[in-house]
Amino acid sequence: MQRLLTPVRQVLRVKRAMQEASFMPPLLPPAAHQRFSTVPAVPVAKADTWPKDVGILALEVYFPAQYVDQTDLEKFDNVEAGRYTVGLGQTHMGFCSVQEDINSLCLTVVQRLMERTQLPWDSVGWLEVGTETIIDKSKSVKTVLMELFQDSGNTDIEGIDTTNACYGGTASLFNAANWVESSAWDGLRGTHMENAYDFYKPNATSEYPLVDGKLSIQCYLRALDRCYTLYRQKIEKQWKQAGIERHFTLDDLQFMIFHTPFCKLVQKSLARLMFSDFLLADSDTQSSLYKGLEAFRGQKLEDTYANKDIEKAFQKASLDLFNKKTKPSLYLSLHNGNMYTSSLYGCLASLLSQCSAQDLAGSRIGAFSYGSGLAASFYSLRVSQDASPGSPLEKLVSSVSDLPERLASRKRVSPEEFTEIMNQREQYYHKVNFTPPGDPNSLFPGTWYLERVDELYRRKYARHLV
Repeated sequence: MQRLLTPVRQVLRVKRAMQEASFMPPLLPPAAHQRFSTVPAVPVAKADTWPKDVGILALEVYFPAQYVDQTDLEKFDNVEAGRYTVGLGQTHMGFCSVQEDINSLCLTVVQRLMERTQLPWDSVGWLEVGTETIIDKSKSVKTVLMELFQDSGNTDIEGIDTTNACYGGTASLFNAANWVESSAWDGLRGTHMENAYDFYKPNATSEYPLVDGKLSIQCYLRALDRCYTLYRQKIEKQWKQAGIERHFTLDDLQFMIFHTPFCKLVQKSLARLMFSDFLLADSDTQSSLYKGLEAFRGQKLEDTYANKDIEKAFQKASLDLFNKKTKPSLYLSLHNGNMYTSSLYGCLASLLSQCSAQDLAGSRIGAFSYGSGLAASFYSLRVSQDASPGSPLEKLVSSVSDLPERLASRKRVSPEEFTEIMNQREQYYHKVNFTPPGDPNSLFPGTWYLERVDELYRRKYARHLV
């Protein structure tokens, strides 16, 4: 999945266009912080030379045209019923055949995005790919995408690949936003990075990672704790400068989306944020707002990752918040599984597809991005107030409203066929001089796919008829 952020080559051109059209992007990244910030940031240049309200104007989501049902897979794998459907909170899992790879996925989604928005190919000035998948240890995915711009003659497009597990997409988003608007960066992101071997891919001859499952979950939750704490401290510092003395809590966010390896972890994560709020509250607040949880006073976050009593108690206490603030964002994850680098933004698309523009207008969406190894950030998006027909927000919501219909149009394959296709991917990984097996007609219309790899490892792509 790709994101489109005010896609123009010249910053001043954006400013003029926005002044003339008097429009506000529907989703604004952290630099647009009017609702939280009460202290004006100091620009590095005159205010009238910089664009305002830089944000997300369009989203495009792509997933493969086939999936394996998780109940079927439980039976096929001979595991207990509910291992995947309950334990992971997942009903279906999408997957790619040998015909598709990171290059073809990106070709498809950029093509679809450009065609749907009718954006001129020569108006793009920045294109960055966030991924954790490397086909070539030197040549970037971005260079393959430049094939799409060939007819327009536009070669003046900055940006390149950003790679770090599932965090690459968020780093790319930040880079794109900063490229368009860099006059008054406010610092309102909470970021945590450390060296950890929770999930990594050291074997260049294999597509598959080495995973320490228990460590990976602990790293995720520890990064969440740290990022949320840092983000809260930065918000409260601004508030204090304005004479506001109170703590930032989940109540200040109308929605909360997470990087989603599996849905059950997200429910635990929202409970974790409530636990963090609880520990920071005074005793009176703990007694009034967190009834029945007083026994957990005085705990330290870092000592509680294996505490099942705390986990269960706060999952129960936060269930209503989860259903309201987070569950709508899990639709795509529930039906397609882990999307890795694009996971967080698949959750954003799901939220937009499950809520009306009126419900979203003026809200603040908290976002937690995590990539193993590890890199993580907590930030927020402010949604435009304007939800009127034809507004950028209404158009954005409408553009992803067909997600349920598109998911329902996929082909269901048996676990036996799924296993065979996965074996084919292993067989052809890093092979040369071959044409991938499979029928292009099984793909969604307009999908780019790998047509051939020649004897010099050169990969040729074709597009299935629209």
